[in-house]
Amino acid sequence: MIEFAAAARQSLPTRPVCRALGLPHATFYRRIATEQRAFHPQSAFQKRTHPRALSPQERDAVLAVLHSERFVDMAPAAVCAILLDEGRYLCSPRTMYRILASRGEVRERRRQTVHPKRTPPELVATAPGQVWTWDITHLRTPVKGVSIKLYVCMDLYSRYAVGWYLSLTESAAEARHFFEQLARRERIDTGHLILHGDNGGPMRGQPLADLLESLGIERSHSRPRTSNDNAFSESQFKTMKYRPTYPVRFESMGEAREWCRAFFQWYNHEHRHESLVMLTPADVHRGQADERIAGRLETLLAAFEQHRNRFVKGAPSPRQLPREVAINPSPKPPAPADQAGALPLEEVTK
Repeated sequence: MIEFAAAARQSLPTRPVCRALGLPHATFYRRIATEQRAFHPQSAFQKRTHPRALSPQERDAVLAVLHSERFVDMAPAAVCAILLDEGRYLCSPRTMYRILASRGEVRERRRQTVHPKRTPPELVATAPGQVWTWDITHLRTPVKGVSIKLYVCMDLYSRYAVGWYLSLTESAAEARHFFEQLARRERIDTGHLILHGDNGGPMRGQPLADLLESLGIERSHSRPRTSNDNAFSESQFKTMKYRPTYPVRFESMGEAREWCRAFFQWYNHEHRHESLVMLTPADVHRGQADERIAGRLETLLAAFEQHRNRFVKGAPSPRQLPREVAINPSPKPPAPADQAGALPLEEVTK
């Protein structure tokens, strides 16, 4: 059939012939191209030269000018401008760059810093008291260049601010004092807690390292120049500084202490956290989440019984707490093919 179509194309249009024979024209063209490559293997994949391209002699002339002692330290744009002022034109600056790049002569001349690839920290918390994350932020004062340092430590799973501390200095010694008091108050279980922080001096300082080692607390640090490795603490600071009552400047340490005391009381016990299904951090940290969600379910079911026609998707149910909270979680493997389209259990049982 293909041979007949090839013979008929000498006197008839190709597509009507293929249509009459019931042969896809794409198949015909592909078969013809395959046979031509088989008979002419050398010319089948020969690279064509653009008609506007410089000839090899012209490229060599451009390179000779760029390599000359006069122009060797100039940029192609400057070389092209000088030649134009002298009444000569070889090619455009972009073409000069392409010619130099083909010889491997276009590169960054300055010394570049090469940072080693670092493995991102992967931390997973399935309950309060497993992972703490902490950071330091600065609170402005009326004196330029002087700020109050706020140390804040929060539980990763519950988002509960387990402790905060104000100081005029930022150091590992102050951080040690902060966690010394915090460990005593929270009664930390030795060997069951990971403390995650940034890469700053207070976080990596020896005084704090010695304390954490004596308490059996494992240390974890963000990668250098990677602020989102400690995104939970950064998010908490944003929540704090976007509060309507947050002042532009704190007049004194006492004012900052009073404001922080009121803020963390609100944050832990009144703030409804979206990631905690609108529960407060204190509810989750103290193990009251199941009771709150059960109460919500009871209220929703009562409303469903009274107004069934308003719930078109069936009996409502409150959102559940996530089973785990992670920093840089590993990508989960894809679902098996036979379960890819399966409905969730709650959808099947409705």
